[in-house]
Amino acid sequence: MLVSRLLLPLTALAFLLAGCQSTSSNDSSSRSDEGIRLQGDLRQSGEQLLFKPCREQRYFQVSDADHTFVISDAHELAADSGANSLFADLRGQFKSGGPTGSDGVFAVSKVYRMQYTGPGCSDPHFKRITLRAGGHEPEWNVLVNSQGMVLATADQAQQAFPYLQEQLPDGSRSLSSEANGKRIELWVSPQRCIDRNTGTVQSLQAELRINGKAMPGCAYYGGAVDAR
Repeated sequence: MLVSRLLLPLTALAFLLAGCQSTSSNDSSSRSDEGIRLQGDLRQSGEQLLFKPCREQRYFQVSDADHTFVISDAHELAADSGANSLFADLRGQFKSGGPTGSDGVFAVSKVYRMQYTGPGCSDPHFKRITLRAGGHEPEWNVLVNSQGMVLATADQAQQAFPYLQEQLPDGSRSLSSEANGKRIELWVSPQRCIDRNTGTVQSLQAELRINGKAMPGCAYYGGAVDAR
């Protein structure tokens, strides 16, 4: 399968992740005044959507605190995929209440990612990554941290590049590099994005440009950046 061949191998990750330190003292969360960022499993229980954080046994009823579409997107993705549970990367606040048998309510203010494929809670690299982006037709995948970016495309094996980053006032970011005869630009903007091949929901729309050729996709921030 083409998509699986584009997943970045451990040799590329070794370069990218060398010398990088986690920015959070907790493997599954980063805290701010806007709530806590958590990864975990989502599953339907009757009319309720429940969230179980990674490495915990507690379940929380999910509520949508800021028009994130978390509930409707979860229902649609689970129905389309036939999956019993989904992996979710969310920001929100704990509140009291919830149905009998739950441990409270998790009021979601931001959805970073929601999917039924991938390593989920067992991803050993999540907390070291600042950004991951990808798209289809043609297939491409970019993995970024403070040390550099690794790019793989349908017709090019993975390559590592240094990059310059610019952040715009509207929250968009531009990452650019010129190396090996290529001009590479990755643009991401804070807009909900749904992967048309997998149904994965991500928090950033992305566009990769290689020597001026534009390829659309989706992206999300990893655990090495305190993304709101």
